[in-house]
Amino acid sequence: QMQLVESGGGLVQAGGSLRLSCAASGGTFGRSTMGWFRQAPGKEREFVAATTWIDGTTDYADSVKGRFTISRDNAKSTVYLQMSSLKPEDTAVYYCAAGPPYSIKYSTGEYVYWGQGTQVTVSS
Repeated sequence: QMQLVESGGGLVQAGGSLRLSCAASGGTFGRSTMGWFRQAPGKEREFVAATTWIDGTTDYADSVKGRFTISRDNAKSTVYLQMSSLKPEDTAVYYCAAGPPYSIKYSTGEYVYWGQGTQVTVSS
């Protein structure tokens, strides 16, 4: 099965930027919809962003539109989440996920493979 490994998390000041990476192996990355989710302590895991294989469509949660950008490099089997204008409310563990390729998926149950997560902490 596909293995996903996130990296790039850390501590950043409010207003700063951070880029998360998710490297995939053991699967057909180029034919997967890739998503980013996040989970804060005591909260449900929530949708952040996703991008399809079939046409490169992207979508974002309302809370991150205009601040976050998802992209993918199929040659490197890697998906990225560029985060800017970070806020303390963005603090969470961020997870990468892979699912069926043809449309944006918004719920955790629609994804098949998950990474281990990477911590993002935004200080005020």
